[in-house]
Amino acid sequence: MRSIWRTVDRDIALVCLAVGVTSVSYGAVSVASGLPFWFPVVMGTLVLAGSSEFLFVGIVGAGGSPVAGALAGLLVNARHLPYGLALPDVLGRGWRRALGVHVMNDESVVFALTRKENAARSYWTSGIGVLVCWPLGALLGAALGSTVSDPNAFGLDAMFPVVILALILPSLRDRVARRPALLGAVIALVCAPLLPTGLPLLASLAALAAVPLLGGLGTSPSASADASPSADARPSAGPSAGTSGDAESERGRA
Repeated sequence: MRSIWRTVDRDIALVCLAVGVTSVSYGAVSVASGLPFWFPVVMGTLVLAGSSEFLFVGIVGAGGSPVAGALAGLLVNARHLPYGLALPDVLGRGWRRALGVHVMNDESVVFALTRKENAARSYWTSGIGVLVCWPLGALLGAALGSTVSDPNAFGLDAMFPVVILALILPSLRDRVARRPALLGAVIALVCAPLLPTGLPLLASLAALAAVPLLGGLGTSPSASADASPSADARPSAGPSAGTSGDAESERGRA
C-alpha cells in the first residue's frame, strides 16, 4: 500500500512541476502581449484553466475584444461539464464541491479516472498542486517576460499535451477505451488547422457520440459466443429423440 501512495505522489509531483514550467511560458506570453504584470497571476488563480487562458491572451494580444476572448475561453472550458458528471463522488458536497470544481483540470481528472482506488486523494492532491504551481509559474514567467523576446521558442507549451498523453497511455490498453480515444485524436488533428487554440480539443468530444457504435463493433466475439449455446442445444435433442426411439422399440417387442 505504501508503494502505491509513493507512486501516486511522485507522479502528481512531476505533473505539477510540468504544469508550473508551462505556466512560465503563459506568464511570459501575457506580458509580451502587452498585458500588465499582475494579470496572468490573477487569471491563473481565479480561472485556473490553461488552455482558455492561453486562448484569451492570444485573442486580446492580437487586438481582439476581451469579451470575445472570455466567450472563447468559456467554450473551451465546456469540456468540464462531462468531467463533473464523471466525478460526482470525488467532488464531495457543500464547500468541498465548490473548491473541487474550481481545482478541476485535465490533470486532476485524468489522475482520478486512472487511479480509481485512490481517486479522491489523487484528484485533490493534483488539483491543489496545480492551483499552487500554475500561478507561481505565471508569476515567474511575467517577471521574465520583459527579458525573453520569444517565449514560444523554448517549446514549453509542448509539455502540457505530452503530460496528458503519458497519463492516459495505461488506459489505452483497453480496446473499448482506445477506439473513441483514437477517433477523438483524429478529429482534433483535422480541426487543428481550422479552429482557434483549444477548440479542436472540444471538438474531439464528438467521438463520445460514436461510443455505442464502436462498442458494438467489439461485441462480435460475444455474439458468436452467444450463438454457441444454441448450437449446443441441438445435440441435447438427441437423448430425447433416442428415448422416444427406445420407447417405440419397446412397444414393438411388446
